[in-house]
Amino acid sequence: MANRVLRRSRSNCWLAGVVGGLGNYFGISANKLRLIYVLVSVLSAAFPGIIVYLLLWFLMPQGDDRG
Repeated sequence: MANRVLRRSRSNCWLAGVVGGLGNYFGISANKLRLIYVLVSVLSAAFPGIIVYLLLWFLMPQGDDRG
C-alpha cells in the first residue's frame, strides 16, 4: 500500500478542497462524500459541520494534485 497523505484537493474542490481531499484519501467519490457531509451537517443543526469543515480547512495542507 502506498503512503497516503491527507491533503486538500486543488482540482476537486468547491470551496476549499477539504471534501475532495478526504475523498481522494479514502478512495470515495467526492460528490457522494459531499452529499453525506451535507446530510449529516443538516441533521445535526449544521453548526458542528461548519466548525469541522473550518478546522480541516486550516489544518489540512494544500495538495499539489500531480499524478
